[in-house]
Amino acid sequence: MLHIAVASGKGGTGKTTIATSLAQVLPRGKTLLVDCDVEAPNAHLFINPIFTSTKEVTKNIPVVDKSLCDYCGRCGDACKFNAISVIKQSFSSDQNILVFPNLCHACGVCSYICPQNAISEKPEKIGKLSQGRSVDGLDFANGELDIGAPDAAPVIHALKKWVHQDNSHYDTVILDSPPGASCAVVETIRGVDFVLLVTEPTPFGLHDLRIAIKLIKDLNLPAGIIVNRDGIGNHDVDKLSKEEEIPILLRIPMERKIANALSTGKTLVSAFPKFQSDFKNMFQEINEIYRKANKAGK
Repeated sequence: MLHIAVASGKGGTGKTTIATSLAQVLPRGKTLLVDCDVEAPNAHLFINPIFTSTKEVTKNIPVVDKSLCDYCGRCGDACKFNAISVIKQSFSSDQNILVFPNLCHACGVCSYICPQNAISEKPEKIGKLSQGRSVDGLDFANGELDIGAPDAAPVIHALKKWVHQDNSHYDTVILDSPPGASCAVVETIRGVDFVLLVTEPTPFGLHDLRIAIKLIKDLNLPAGIIVNRDGIGNHDVDKLSKEEEIPILLRIPMERKIANALSTGKTLVSAFPKFQSDFKNMFQEINEIYRKANKAGK
């Protein structure tokens, strides 16, 4: 089974365009497309799946029984994210303990370390997962972070775990990553076999591509570059590709008719079938690069 993440250093480069089109040229029943951009999921707009199952994502938040708490402060000292704190008034004997759910990473250390067993945990909903299938048979899953929930990574982790519970029949899993190089991106690409880096041939695209390349090299992952909107900028991305020894696998030209088609909810390969062979050839190149990386022990 081959896990391919489609990522970029910035938003709007065309990750979803690439992820949806790549998934559509691969065999039905053997391919799973997963939208991991849980803060702004949009792949479903192009796939139009019928969702058949959903699941809530929760995280455990500490709850303090103040009748048991002796305000020793060990919980606050142990929490590295300042999600729980004992407040002692210097001018009086009043004490209080405060919990900040948005800062909590649900590690459980506060309840574990409390000598009075005054801290328990309660689940709090932070997102939702959905699975389904498009009319033409493409299997699909996505996650959605609740409004106000502070951290996307736990939802992405839950999404990957949920879809991987029974995916032995898939040959290929494609993950549409969030943009940038944040914790959410790291959570998405962790454990994948290959990363497709989508960029634009502009100074902004080059700057953010450098950040993305550093991330995938830190994680020791094989990668390839896709240049979207080719023709609008310069050739600095080509130079960087040679310097970093990361091949450019595909170029999507900057054409108004492509932008018009995508704006109506069509995928690139459905609107322009001529790209189907390009994506199939790219998939073969990905497999070859992955095999060589495995053989080299990377």
